[in-house]
Amino acid sequence: MSQTSYHAGLAAEKSVASKYARCGFEIMAERFKSDGGEIDVIARHDDKLYFIEVKKSKTFERAAQALGAKQMQRIQNASQYYLQEMDLPLETDMRFDVALVDAQGFIKVIPNAIH
Repeated sequence: MSQTSYHAGLAAEKSVASKYARCGFEIMAERFKSDGGEIDVIARHDDKLYFIEVKKSKTFERAAQALGAKQMQRIQNASQYYLQEMDLPLETDMRFDVALVDAQGFIKVIPNAIH
């Protein structure tokens, strides 16, 4: 991954976190890492946790294609690790979103994208 791509990805993650924060979500973590995977943004609204994967590409369609089954599984594994680290019950109400960011910086959130 080039430095340009890396920094563009970081900027996209920050932009998505800001969008959720402006909508009243509390940002709990950014770039949360575990042995099983990484979660780009973790947010909370009321009593629900939101695990958000950010994908940036030229178009929303290309960004969506970048999320594969193995990565979805790693995100779910990392979410379980997060619950354990925060001493939260496994039955915590949660949702997995994917936030797509296009070349112009527009954001499209797909709620419940990972089941």
